[in-house]
Amino acid sequence: MNPSDLQKLAETLHPLERKTFPLLGKTQKFSEIVRLSGLQEVEVMRALQWLQNKNIINLKDSYQELVTLEEFGIKYKKDGLPEKRFLNAVKDKKLGMAEVLKYAKITKEEFSACLGVLKSRSAIELEKGKELVVAITEQGKNILERGMLEDKFLSKQFPVDTASLLPEEKFAVDSLKKRKAIIKVEIHREKTPVLTNLGKELLKAKISVGDVVDRITPAVIKSGSWKGKPFRRFDIEINVPKIFGGRKQHYRAFLDDARNRFLALGFEEMTGPIVESNFWNMDALYMPQFHSARDIHDAYYVKEPKHAILDDKILKKVKASHESGGDTGSKGWQYKFSDEMTKRTLLRTQGTACSSRMLSSKDLKIPSKYFSIARCFRYDVIDATHNCDFYQIEGIVVEDGLDFRHLKGLLKMFAKEFAGTDEIRIRPGYFPFTEPSAELFAKHPELGWIELGGAGIFRPELVKPLVGKEISVLAWGIGIDRIAMFKLGLNDIRQLFSHDLEFLRGVKID
Repeated sequence: MNPSDLQKLAETLHPLERKTFPLLGKTQKFSEIVRLSGLQEVEVMRALQWLQNKNIINLKDSYQELVTLEEFGIKYKKDGLPEKRFLNAVKDKKLGMAEVLKYAKITKEEFSACLGVLKSRSAIELEKGKELVVAITEQGKNILERGMLEDKFLSKQFPVDTASLLPEEKFAVDSLKKRKAIIKVEIHREKTPVLTNLGKELLKAKISVGDVVDRITPAVIKSGSWKGKPFRRFDIEINVPKIFGGRKQHYRAFLDDARNRFLALGFEEMTGPIVESNFWNMDALYMPQFHSARDIHDAYYVKEPKHAILDDKILKKVKASHESGGDTGSKGWQYKFSDEMTKRTLLRTQGTACSSRMLSSKDLKIPSKYFSIARCFRYDVIDATHNCDFYQIEGIVVEDGLDFRHLKGLLKMFAKEFAGTDEIRIRPGYFPFTEPSAELFAKHPELGWIELGGAGIFRPELVKPLVGKEISVLAWGIGIDRIAMFKLGLNDIRQLFSHDLEFLRGVKID
C-alpha cells in the first residue's frame, strides 16, 4: 500500500485503536496490552476487533492452562503454609497438640492435614501418651532450612502459566491440587492479535495522526478548537453489527396477509374448535362411517373428553341422510349409522369441519361467502412436503345457481393470488361430500407440481340436512402451508415452524 493510503488508513483509527495498535510491536499478549495501554479489558478487546475489521490484524484464539489462588491459597501466600508454621513451632522442642495449635496458629483441621503431609515426608515423629506429642526429625529440619516447594510456589505472581513451570514447581502444583481450596488449575482462552501484512506495513511506517477531531459537538464548534486539525476518517463500507428488530414470525405474517386478502375480497371468517367430533368433522359432510379416511391411523383421536355433546335435531337429519337419503331424494349410503361413533372426539383433520358448522348455524347468510384458516392434524410421514400438523384455508360460497365454471374461476384466482403462479392444473378428483370434485395443482420452481388442495360442489345429502333446503354451495380446501412455501421461497415445509434463530432472522417476509 502506498504512503498516502497508509496515511488515510491511519486517520480512520479510533482513539482506542490509536492507543492499542503501537503496542502490538512490543507484545501480542492481551494482558500485557491491557497493562501497557492503561485501558480496560473491554476497551482493548473492542479496539482489537475494530483493527481486525480493517484487516490490520487477525484475532486468533490461544489457550493457556493457568494456576490461580483460591481462598486458602491467598491466606497461605500471606501467612505461609500450615506445615511450615507447624515445623517452626516444634523445631526447638517437643510439643503437644494444644501447644502446636497455639504457637503455629493453625486450626484442628489444618493440624490433621499437616500430620499427614509431614509424616509422609518423614519430617516429624509422633509419641503417644496421655496426649499426642510431636517432635521434628533431622529430615524435617532440612526441609525447614531448604524451604518447602509448595511454600516457594505460593510466593510467585499469580496467575501462573503451567507451561512455564519447572519440574519441582509442577510437583508443588500436583501436591497443592490435592488439598482443599488452595489453588485452581483451569484452561483459559485468550484472543491473540497477529499483525497482517497490512498491519506490519502500517506499524513500520510509524505514521502519526496527531491531534485528530473525532466528534463535532456544539462546544467544539463554539470554541473553534477544530480549526487546523485533521478530522477522523470514517469507513462507511466497514462491517458493523447487524441489528435485528422485532418482527412477526414469517408464517404468522403470511397467514395474516392471507386473512386480509380474503376479507378484502368480501369473505367473512368462520371458526371452529381444534378438538372436534366425528359428527362435524366427517358425518355432517356426508362422509360414510366406513370410509377409509376414518381409520385411526389417519386421525388423532382424543382420550378425554372421549365424546362430544351434539344437537339431537341436526344429528337426526344427518343420520337419516346417511342411512336412506332422508328427504334429499337420495338413497343414502345404505348402512346402520352409529350414534356412538359420531360423538367420538378427535383432532380436526380438515378445515371443512368449519363449513359444516357454518351451514347449520342460524347466522348463515344467503347469498354469502365464508373462509377459515384452520389448524388441522393428520398422521403422516414427515418430510420436505408433508407434516402431521398443518394449516388449511377453506371456504364456501352459498348462492342459488352456482356451477362448476364458478368453482374453476375461484380456484384459478386463489392460485394466482396466494401462490403467485400462473402454472396450475385442475384435475378431476373424488371426495364423498362433493360432486363434481376437483384437485388443484401448482408448479413450484424446485419441487415441481404440488397439490394445493381439493374442491367441489357440496352434495344435496350434505346441504339440505344442515341448511334446511337445497342450495348451491361451492367448497374448497387449500393447503396454505404449501402456498406459503411458494411465497416465502422455502423448499422444506418444516421451515415454516422453524425455531432456528439464524434462519428466522434471514427468512424473507412478504
